[in-house]
Amino acid sequence: MDMISFHEICGTKKNCNTATLERVIQLAVEIAREGREGRKIGTLFVVGDEKAVLKRSRPLILDPLFGHPEHVKKVCDSDMRETIKELAQLDGAFVISGNGVAISAARYINASSRRIDLPLGLGSRHVAAASISRDTQAISVVVSQSAIVRVFNEGRVVAEIIPEMWLFAQEGTKIKRPWHERTVGDVKIISEDMDE
Repeated sequence: MDMISFHEICGTKKNCNTATLERVIQLAVEIAREGREGRKIGTLFVVGDEKAVLKRSRPLILDPLFGHPEHVKKVCDSDMRETIKELAQLDGAFVISGNGVAISAARYINASSRRIDLPLGLGSRHVAAASISRDTQAISVVVSQSAIVRVFNEGRVVAEIIPEMWLFAQEGTKIKRPWHERTVGDVKIISEDMDE
């Protein structure tokens, strides 16, 4: 993906799996775009360094993912993705292991706003994401109720994703070369070159 360099984001973290991060961001984009039951929802994913993240968080309710075998909790599995979309309606964060297993859901992240500089208008979910990414080797992915996905690394926003633009960019990568590229105003249009 050209808009986000997963290797650059993961480059500063130990044991960061770019494929896992990409799957989680794709899932976050789907949640932001689709919502649930006709309403927009927000949620938080904390990816990697799961032992440190679990130490800095606690369950808000009985953990709905606790006790299930790892092989059914992989974020690449379509059943697990739909389960996560349902559980995203609950308060709290998801903890995703570096190898793509959803370890825990509905967790309260112990957050500190010290040394956090966020744009005005971002709420407690964003403070928690910034804080946990600053204090651990994890990367945080936030779905805002305004349907924007933000990625946090080392306490800072490193990417903002508008779901429709992300999906359009994903579709754009399916156009085979050669292609024709033109710009109209601020919009870049890429289409298959029919002359070839």
